[in-house]
Amino acid sequence: MSIEKHLEALKAKHEALDIEIEQEGNRPLPDQTLISTLKKQKLKIKEEIEQITAKE
Repeated sequence: MSIEKHLEALKAKHEALDIEIEQEGNRPLPDQTLISTLKKQKLKIKEEIEQITAKE
């Protein structure tokens, strides 16, 4: 997989997590543990994106 395709996949996953976090937050009784887990995943992806773009 090329770096560009990997970067695109990471950005897509980052956006999908953002949507999932928003949807969970809008529920009547949001699962805060799930939201926390999703935010951690989102942060790891963001850090990986930043590492890749810093090398270019």
